Amino acid sequence: MSKILEIIHKISEWLNYTFKIGENISFTPKSVLILILVFFVTYILLKLFRKIIYRTLSDDARVKFKSIFSFLNYFIYLIVILITFDNIGLDVTAIFAASAALLVGVGLALQTFIQDIISGIFILVDQSVHVGDIIEVDGQVGMVENIKLRTTRAVTRENKVLIIPNHKFLTSILFNWTENGIITKEYVEVGVSYASNPEEVTQILLQKAAEHKDILQDPEPNVLFKDFGDSALVFQLYFATNSSFVSNIVKSDLRYKIFQAFSEAGIEIPFPQRTLSFLNPPKALQ
Repeated sequence: MSKILEIIHKISEWLNYTFKIGENISFTPKSVLILILVFFVTYILLKLFRKIIYRTLSDDARVKFKSIFSFLNYFIYLIVILITFDNIGLDVTAIFAASAALLVGVGLALQTFIQDIISGIFILVDQSVHVGDIIEVDGQVGMVENIKLRTTRAVTRENKVLIIPNHKFLTSILFNWTENGIITKEYVEVGVSYASNPEEVTQILLQKAAEHKDILQDPEPNVLFKDFGDSALVFQLYFATNSSFVSNIVKSDLRYKIFQAFSEAGIEIPFPQRTLSFLNPPKALQ
């Protein structure tokens, strides 16, 4: 019995033995074990909480909650560490004082990183962007494939991967082409000579829009007589398509067909021309 008590006493002495790091930081094996136990309990509770929340969410909402939950995990673990350190007698102030310069440097370096994470939470919560949406940011058009806490992954029309830092959605103008549905309205602009008949031009434009397989007839295409240009009558052909991601190809097809139809109808597509008059013309031009 005495040997058992002696062993218990030695274990107790070892658990309470103080290790020092520098002048201000010290810890015991017992405090390390308490910290591990607290981490384990926190892990179990967070896992249980996540399972309970997941049961009430749809598949799409689970993906969004997963990113937010991963961020909350780090935050909760940090709070647990600080509270545990304080309760087991470890001087938290001394730890921060010893690493103040490092924390300032890390904070500056992670400023954009933290901004991306906060922006990612806003995006996931207010649902301004969804997977499958076609977006335009800083002139780049892409289809959203993945929304993470720090970045959003999209694929461009050229099948290039576009990695967008999430803070771009808050600091730049975002065009969500499919926010109101997959149908978007596009237009093709063309100029014709002043000798052309506007009614004939309108009929040709509408005919070519009606013949294209990717252009919807509900809503119907329409033509806008935009302006009297310097050297041309300017028309805009508006149409709706549910293939907005490849609308540039639809526009290209229309331009080919319009050019051919105008050529066959004898309608000229003018280009700017200038007449130069010399006050004192050279002898070679007289």
